Amino acid sequence: MSERVDVLIIGGGLVGASLAIALQRIGRSACLLEASAAGSLPAVFDQRNLSFAAATVNALTALGVMQKLSSAPGPITRIHVSRAGDFGRVQLAAADYGRPWFGQVVVARDFGMALEARLQELPQLQRRAPARFIGLGAVVDGYRQVQVQDDAGEHTLKARLVVGADGTASGVRSALGIGVEEHDFQQTLFVARVRSQRAPDGTAWERLTDTGPTALLPRGDRHFGVVHGVARDEADAVMALDEAAWLARLQAAVGWRAGRLLESGPRAAYPLRQVLSRALVGERAVLLGNAAQTIHPLGAQGFNLGLRDALTLAELLETEGDAGADALLQAYAARREEDRAQTIAFSGGLARLTSNDAPLLRPLRSLGLLAAQATSLQSMLVGGSMGFRGEVPKLCRGEAA
Repeated sequence: MSERVDVLIIGGGLVGASLAIALQRIGRSACLLEASAAGSLPAVFDQRNLSFAAATVNALTALGVMQKLSSAPGPITRIHVSRAGDFGRVQLAAADYGRPWFGQVVVARDFGMALEARLQELPQLQRRAPARFIGLGAVVDGYRQVQVQDDAGEHTLKARLVVGADGTASGVRSALGIGVEEHDFQQTLFVARVRSQRAPDGTAWERLTDTGPTALLPRGDRHFGVVHGVARDEADAVMALDEAAWLARLQAAVGWRAGRLLESGPRAAYPLRQVLSRALVGERAVLLGNAAQTIHPLGAQGFNLGLRDALTLAELLETEGDAGADALLQAYAARREEDRAQTIAFSGGLARLTSNDAPLLRPLRSLGLLAAQATSLQSMLVGGSMGFRGEVPKLCRGEAA
């Protein structure tokens, strides 16, 4: 006989694991299907630097994850944004808004280990690892049939609700027949850890250029997390640079704001594409995180948005009832509409505008930077970057669930 579960989460990455913890917190049973072997971290938990918005820090603290980090995160107390060749800049200070910081920088691998430590404290949670999603079957008696494969072979699970948290190339999304809208930015993003002459002081420096953004993010280990966007056709050459040439390139991009860059850790490269699902829900199924929307990292909103997906769903599942009911899924889609649309417009629109080298746009970009420095626009920018868009989940607001 097929095994029945209430909520089946496909994907044990950042969003899927966070949802599993949130559901256990409210007493809703769940099964987490993970492609990686038990005890090993998915590839997504690498040396990337994750910028957690304040709303995300609130929620992950309430879920008991931030307390599991092996090293202290780096607080972002100030933000400085400028663009090469344009006048104007945006400077924001958290103290001006009565806050200690806008967000915190965490290394993805450290976060993955913290999530794993928290998951191991949840004996009620079912975990299947390694296990692979094969496909979806029909809905029978209020359960969606799901074909999975694990060490015991291929078999069927039945779930009231199937959650696709399986990334940009989501198999769940494909199985549901949901299409996507794609945009290739023709950029590649490099990430690394760098040490500078000056230790981080809480300032996140972001420099925008025709070929993409370069940012120095203050980590908690006296290093900076660097992200450096390059034109796609330059990516192989940049990867081949020795350390001295790589540091010289970064120095030319960001200037001397953080002093001389002294050394760099290994660099990794990621092609930048925007992939937006045309629907968030299907019959007894929902898409979260990168499966629902993979967005440009400018503004560092990707995981923050995905976590708000997960926490909104968890809130709707707090009450007793059918986890996959159509009314619940439609309520989920409605609640996520404003936050999702505004965040996608912010990151994608900013990426297109700042990477366009048309001379006629230069004064418009400069005026935009100057306008963003105005008090009213600053407040909107700060609220959005801290994760307070649309109908914000309670845990993000610092409220108990």
